[in-house]
Parts: sequence; structure tokens; C-alpha cells
Amino acid sequence: MQFGFVDGLAGCGFGVKRDLNQDGMSLKCRTTTRHLTIGVKSSRSMRSKYSGIVCESNADMKSESNQKQNPFIQRIQQHLKSVLIAHAVTAFLLFSPVSNVQPGYAFLEEPQVSSALSPVEQSTIALFERSKPSVVFVSTYQAARGRLSTNIMEIPQGQGSGIVWDSNGHIVTNYHVIKGASSAKILLDNQSTLDAELVGADPDKDIAVLKVSPTNGYKLVPITIGNSNALKVGQSVFAIGNPFGLDHSLSAGIVSGLGREMRSPTGRPLTNVIQTDCAINPGNSGGPLLDSSGGLIGMNTSIYSPSGASAGVGFAIPSSTLNQVVKELIQYGRIVRPIIGISYLESSQARALGIQKGVLVLDVPSGSRAEKAGLKGTSRTGFSSFELGDVIVAVDNEPIPNEAALFEVLESKKVDQTVTLTVEREDTTRNINIKLSARETTVPAYK
Repeated sequence: MQFGFVDGLAGCGFGVKRDLNQDGMSLKCRTTTRHLTIGVKSSRSMRSKYSGIVCESNADMKSESNQKQNPFIQRIQQHLKSVLIAHAVTAFLLFSPVSNVQPGYAFLEEPQVSSALSPVEQSTIALFERSKPSVVFVSTYQAARGRLSTNIMEIPQGQGSGIVWDSNGHIVTNYHVIKGASSAKILLDNQSTLDAELVGADPDKDIAVLKVSPTNGYKLVPITIGNSNALKVGQSVFAIGNPFGLDHSLSAGIVSGLGREMRSPTGRPLTNVIQTDCAINPGNSGGPLLDSSGGLIGMNTSIYSPSGASAGVGFAIPSSTLNQVVKELIQYGRIVRPIIGISYLESSQARALGIQKGVLVLDVPSGSRAEKAGLKGTSRTGFSSFELGDVIVAVDNEPIPNEAALFEVLESKKVDQTVTLTVEREDTTRNINIKLSARETTVPAYK
């Protein structure tokens, strides 16, 4: 085997030629003043060691006592010897025919850029591809009459997202997405646009159900319902929606908190809400919040942001609430909830009147079950004076610190069920038995 090449050493004014054969190798260096030869002897029998390094000069090898040289030339020669020995050892380690020689160093190789996706990326992509057909684009319109014409026109009102609930064409979205609209259209995954019919809505829970009838044999792909009751803070979640009209956008995050409370469009508190740091922006409302397996654990509904855009604090209605409300809306078209049948003062305003706990009764309708049971409302006694009514502090011995707690307790009751209210009136505490009334939540339908 023969190998040879020339290295240029800058600043030294010489060239190095290295020849490698099967039995040994030699390196030659030429300078302007002297010819040096470095020989490295090696053989197969030496395996991982070489026998020695010999330096020779074409000049007569005379003792230093008989030959006087310039000190500068001597330093140059010593430097050249060191450089050539290093070259010889390097060449030996790189090109030695001995198979067992182990280099004492490694060369840095150019990093290889791999196009393969990580398992986490593959899982996220698969989740999106499975869930994408179950997310729709909701556009709402308001009927209006033109200034120069008597014709009724549809003016775009807003946009949002929706969830394919079942194969029968039911689409679930937020009530505030379709609030005040006279019509709505649904853009499906196959880019077909269909008119949507309003099945029913529950403003107190910010939930609405629409219905479409796919054409051309297109089959809807229902979302997979997950379990929001098993959520843990810190687990991964994914939001799909249409922020700012950009359809089927995916964002990832974690569950930031559980059991949050927010206000519904009617002002009633929404309890047990999921908090997430997924990027949720205008247009994401009504879209799904998914767990890592692609199960629906919530419906994105609002954000907390001074600017109106995502600030890392988003909220979603849990799937446990969705499941209960949507089934009732599909079956009956309305929500029937048990109520006491009174009007009340919000706790923040009641604190200003010195009421630290409970719900102050403002008005008791005449002829209502509440009036028949003996509840007393707040009444005016003069121009600037009034007499406070009953303060409900417990329902069936469950403490009621504010109106949110009252609504939560009533959610577990049924219409016509008799409950015991513990009320404070002036300086006394008394119990009042009352049969709960029904409150229907209906929203005018449109086509």
C-alpha cells in the first residue's frame, strides 16, 4: 500500500512529504539549509506499538565538539524534529496496517441532521390527524335590512369553533358564539359549508347545540369523549380550533389548575372549570381541549387577558358538564333546573350591607312557592331606608357562603323536591321547608 501527500507548514519555509507502505513509512522534509529524514519503523508483529523513531540528517553526523553551528539554526532544527516526529506518530496511528492499533484521539465528525420524528412528535401528529375531522368552523350571521334596499341581508357577526358530537349531525359550541345570531353556517373538514339549525342552548353553562345534515355521502367523525374527573394538574393537553379565522390550529400545553370559577353569559357562576396554558385566542371558543390520548376533556370557552389575546390563562368547560347538558338539550331542546324562585343580591354587594355569609333574599314573587313557604324579601320602609329580608345560610344543612354555593347545591336537586332552608331573619335563625320550582332555559330557534 502506498500513500503520499505534501503538507505546507506556514512560516517555516519547508515542505513535508510522507510515504507509507506496508512495512514502514518515511517522512522527508526539505529546507533551504538542510535535508532531514524521519523514519518510523513498524511491522504487523508490533500490533499496537511501534519500535522506534529515528531521526537522520544528510549532513555528516559529527559531534557537537567538532562542528560549530549557528544557535538559531540549531533551534530551527530542534523545532523541525519535534514537528516531524508529531507528523510521523499521527500518520502511523492513522494509516498503520496493524489492525489492533487504537488511536489515542478521535476526529470530530460533522453532525448528521436526521429527518426522523421523535416518538413525542409522532404521537402529537397522530392525535391531530385523528381529531381534526371532529372540529368544525362556526360562522354566525345577523339579519339586517340594507339602507338602499328592502331586502334582508345576512351580515357576518362572529366566528368560533365547534365539536362534532355524534354521527347524527349534532355540533356543540359555546352559547356566546351564537348569541344574538339569526343564522349560522358550519365549515366541515372536507371544506363543505352547511346551514346549521339551533337545537337548544344553556346560557347558564355557555353551551349550545347545533345540527347539520351532511350531503354527498360525507360521514361525520364524532369526537371521543374523555374523563375530566380524572384530570391532574400538570398533565399534557391540546387545543384545536380556529383562532382569528385560521382553521384547524393546534396548540399544546398543560392543565394549570382545576376547580376554577368564572361567569357565564347570564352572570351565573360556572364552577369546576379547567384552567390551561394552551394558546387560546378569539375563534378558539367552542373548540375541544384534548388529553394525550385524544379524548375530549373540555370545551375551550374563554381566556383571561388584558389584551384580548392569549396570555397563557385559558378556561374550558369540563366534559362531565358537557355530557350532562348536551344530552338533555338533544333530548328535550331545553334545560330544566330546580330553583327556589327568588331574586337575590350578589355577595359582593351584600358585604357592603354587613352580610358576611349567606345569600340575601331581595324579592319573593307573589303567589310563588317561596311566598307560600314563608320566605321574606327585602322591603323599603322609607325614602332612604329599607328592611333586609331573609339571608339563606344553609340548604339541607349544607353551608351557603355565597350565591355560587347555592347554585351548586341546587344542581344536585330535582324539580318538585322539598328542601329545608336555614335562614337568618333579624336576630333569629329558622328553618323553612320549600318545594323547588322549575326554571326552563329556552333560546329562540333559527334555521
